[in-house]
Amino acid sequence: MKKVLYTLMALATLLVAGCNPDTFLDRNTLTAMDDGNYWTTESNVRLFVQGAFGSYFNGYSDNWGSVYAPACYSYEMSDERTTTGVQADILLNVPADNWYRAEAPYRGYWLQRRGAGPWNFAYIRKWNILIQRLATMKDNGLLTDEAYNHWNGVARFFRGWEYCRFVQSFGDVPYYDVPLTEADMDEMYKDRDPRTTVMDHVLDDFQYAMDNVRVNDGVDYVNKYVVGTIASRMLLFEGTWYVYHKTDPAMATCKDIDAHAKTYLSKAMEFAQYVMDKGGFTFNTDSHTLFGNLYTTLTGTAGEVILYRAYNKSVQNASQHCIASYSGGNGGGEGQAMAGNLSTLKAWICQDGKPYNSSTVANVKSWRMQDMVVTRDARFEAAYWDEPRNSATGLYIEKFIDRTGLTYGVDGADPCPACYASDTNENGYPCVRYSETVLNWLEAKAELADKFGGAAITQSDIDRSINAIRKRPIDDVAKKKGVQLTAPLQLSWLQGGDGEKFDPERTSDAQRACHSYAVTGKFVSPILWEIRRERRMEFLMEQYRVLDIRRWGQLELMDGTTNPDILVGGWVELDKSMQLTKRKYNLLTKANAGKVSVRHIVGYNPDGTIKLGDRIFFSGTFTEKGDPIETNAAEMEGFQVPQNIQTRDVRNFLLRNYLEPICTDVLSQYADKGKTITQNPGWEQ
Repeated sequence: MKKVLYTLMALATLLVAGCNPDTFLDRNTLTAMDDGNYWTTESNVRLFVQGAFGSYFNGYSDNWGSVYAPACYSYEMSDERTTTGVQADILLNVPADNWYRAEAPYRGYWLQRRGAGPWNFAYIRKWNILIQRLATMKDNGLLTDEAYNHWNGVARFFRGWEYCRFVQSFGDVPYYDVPLTEADMDEMYKDRDPRTTVMDHVLDDFQYAMDNVRVNDGVDYVNKYVVGTIASRMLLFEGTWYVYHKTDPAMATCKDIDAHAKTYLSKAMEFAQYVMDKGGFTFNTDSHTLFGNLYTTLTGTAGEVILYRAYNKSVQNASQHCIASYSGGNGGGEGQAMAGNLSTLKAWICQDGKPYNSSTVANVKSWRMQDMVVTRDARFEAAYWDEPRNSATGLYIEKFIDRTGLTYGVDGADPCPACYASDTNENGYPCVRYSETVLNWLEAKAELADKFGGAAITQSDIDRSINAIRKRPIDDVAKKKGVQLTAPLQLSWLQGGDGEKFDPERTSDAQRACHSYAVTGKFVSPILWEIRRERRMEFLMEQYRVLDIRRWGQLELMDGTTNPDILVGGWVELDKSMQLTKRKYNLLTKANAGKVSVRHIVGYNPDGTIKLGDRIFFSGTFTEKGDPIETNAAEMEGFQVPQNIQTRDVRNFLLRNYLEPICTDVLSQYADKGKTITQNPGWEQ
């Protein structure tokens, strides 16, 4: 069977365990489940759907998996993360394949480039098969109308979600709403359908799901609130893509781009608002509990959790992951090869609700992590280790573990239990959260107001979303450090001349260099800027950022030439760090002479933004054993620069790189059949 049929059909992976593809076209077996005797009960339908949950509600992934997992371990490519040496390329050449042949199609390295989906029709076929089988079950009296409508809604919800991922990577893609057979050769090798055509079908699927999926189908199963939040996520992506990419050559196949943008943004707002109006969700749980809870679900107790993935090896042997180990677990021994940078530090709001360049919070000009945890938004302390630590930039994410797990390996503490060690971590993940619902809603409404004459954002809107999130409880550990809730955002701060000056980073050269500025001819509004800031704080390292900067037309923020902040790490005091109480961070060694460097603050610009000096490298003379005789260690206080740092190749920021190219294997398969599939603009060879 040709390779394209592998991806389009893949029967063995699409049907339930026990279904033999060799018997699929043969007579029914009396002793095992196959497609001929499986579709008899609603329980079997549920099992079929649940088998795909790990590909959508991925949580912390599984074992050593990293796809869609938090970025303290995975290799998501965004302006949030910096490594030593040359920064990894997004994509410079057309690949042989788009990861469509992988046995586990959702574990490919494509995530680091796009954060979306591979060229793989397996799950699209899965949901089309389910839709067909459900219709047959209903006709045979095996499902009530209510059950049929619900499960058909679930199937269409997942089909829509899968096509959104597909479109986010490639733009135009072939659309199929029925499972193909070997007789459908022309359909298998048809050219790509326009993006708007595909997404109009997706919108129909999402609308059907919103109208028919159950409000409650049991804990951590798909319900109307899950649908509303995920659909708002996908439609917000699409609507904003049309705003900030409307002139891209890849959009030339689409008609009525503005009308489609308005429709998708309106539906994103509508679906999210349903969840807000009907769901009764609240922010009543601290951050470390949200991401570090052990063994059991938080759905029903943590008011913002809409769907949760619990890990518990005693219930399911393979239910484990490695993310807590790379968040300060595993005895504190795991380094972070890619870590935060100065760009991320600058983005954090201060406790008075103001940016760093205008805040009046005491000691706000100190960039020491020990000081930042008590001057910035409370989520900062929950996200970062409060001393320099083993990472490429000195910044270390501790967000994805509970407080207990952080105590092991510090000052000779007891050996780390398995639930925090290696790839045997068992803390759960809030896969669908209410904070996303409200921020999707607010951004969609703000874009509609800004671009399409929609209703203006009000203080009530901000209180219902951003300010509600900021009231999330702080745990006792944070309180003892002096962490406080952040002051509520005031709409008046963002209006008029004061609003234009609220955060000078909004109109920085890095923002001016972005594709979105070329398309719209202006900087984003102060209101949208603060909404984006809130997303950046709220979803730090949660695999949202790469999608956000792509849809906003800001891939150029990954270019260190125009955004030098991504080439600078956190504030360190390397002459003192050898004596840090929690974990020694000794970089001032003979081996690191001429390699380790920092940049000092040399002043402030008139707008309050900081100015950095040139790199200062560690130097000195040493004994044969490496003991220092005379060094410049006292100068090694400042922002740490990752060793051998170099920015990405400029070809990464060609316009073509907002989308993935069609791989050469697929191009060849089409050519072998005398067919042609259109390549994405700029990738033609």
